[in-house]
This record gives sequence, C-alpha cells and structure tokens, in this order.
Amino acid sequence: MPLLEITNLEAFYGRAQSLHGVSLAVEAGTISAIIGPNGAGKSTLLDSILGLVSIKGDIRFDGAGITGLKPAERVRAGIGYAPERGHLFPYMDVRENLLAGATTAPSAAERNLRTVFELFPVLRQRQSQETGTQSGGERQMVSLGRAIMTDPRLLIVDEPTIGLSPKVCLDIATALRRMNEEFGLTILIAEQNVNFAMRLATSVSVLETGEIRMSGTTEELSGDRHVKDAYFGR
Repeated sequence: MPLLEITNLEAFYGRAQSLHGVSLAVEAGTISAIIGPNGAGKSTLLDSILGLVSIKGDIRFDGAGITGLKPAERVRAGIGYAPERGHLFPYMDVRENLLAGATTAPSAAERNLRTVFELFPVLRQRQSQETGTQSGGERQMVSLGRAIMTDPRLLIVDEPTIGLSPKVCLDIATALRRMNEEFGLTILIAEQNVNFAMRLATSVSVLETGEIRMSGTTEELSGDRHVKDAYFGR
C-alpha cells in the first residue's frame, strides 16, 4: 500500500482551477519527484497535500483519508513540509526556527534536533545566527531541518535547489539521500531542476498545465523523447 495516494485531485484558487484530475502514489521508503516547468502546478500539488488550498478528490496517507483534516493535523499525522524559499522567521535565530517546527512533536524535539545537526553540521555551528543574515543554502538547510523537527514519516520538499549554487545543490542532495537511506524518511520532491530530481528519485511524475502527463521510473522517463526534448534540450 502506498504511504501517500492521491486520486482525481482538483485544486482551486477561488474560481480558478489549478490542478485537473491529478493522481499519483508515493511508496513508503522511496524518493519520488514531480517535475515540470514554472507554473505547472507543482507547488499547488504540495500545498494540497497539506490542506492549504481548496480541493476536490481524495488524498490518503497511510491508508487513511486526510482531506478533512486541518494542516496542523496532517503534520501531526506524519507529513513534514519544506516549502519553496523556506518561509523562515528572519529575526529568529537558527535554533528558534528549528524549534518552531517541534510544536507538533515536542516529545521528539531533542532527538530530531540531533538529527538536524548531524545532517547539517553548519547549523550547529550557527544556531545562534538570525536566519535573515544567512546564505540561501543555509536557509534551505534550516527549512529542511524545521520540517524534520515535526517528526515526519513523509517529507515533501518544494524546489529545494532554487537559487542555489551547484555545490550547495550537491550538499542538499546528499542530505536528502541520507534522510531516506539512514533515517527512513519517504520523500516527495517538486523540482524544476530535472537533473537534480532524476539523480535522487526512483519514480518521477511530469506535471504540466495542472495535469500529470506521464509517470514512471527514473530510467523510463530518462529515455522518453518528450522528457528529453522538453527538459534536456535534445
């Protein structure tokens, strides 16, 4: 049974429909990716999983329907979210931002804080620094760390490489792979950087104009002509 299963999802901003009949499944213990151009609806899809937009359709987490749950209840159920560009508290320091994520899982705060510092040693060194003064890469690490502080089983990550250098992207990829392999997190990434997504994920869905155009393994989609032409320029 998939850890996350989405069926015939439609999402709306007021009367404007953003997603059209989206269905996908994320198997437990895997890294899955949603790729597509800017404006395709990737962020809307992730926001839908957290209950941040109006939807029709069915979302199930670990076999249970969650469409009626509030966002905080979905987080308590085990879904962590690192949104695009982090949305951190800029005048709070690193440690305070991380602990803000622990409000839904206070009993696990110390254990998860150790995990965050193991994954991102620079955050241990700079835990008293205001996040508004940090580099983009460090802020992305704080955003991922704050999501870990919610004690998730599923981590959803929106555009983790946006605006970052290739070196920092490699560091983020290494951390995400460790989260999956060493700490058992199931991960769903939405990403424009197709090379980044393909190197991490075992399964990929292509989202364009609010619809899933194709899904498959990384190997299958890497060899697909449409994917090659649209995302690799050949």
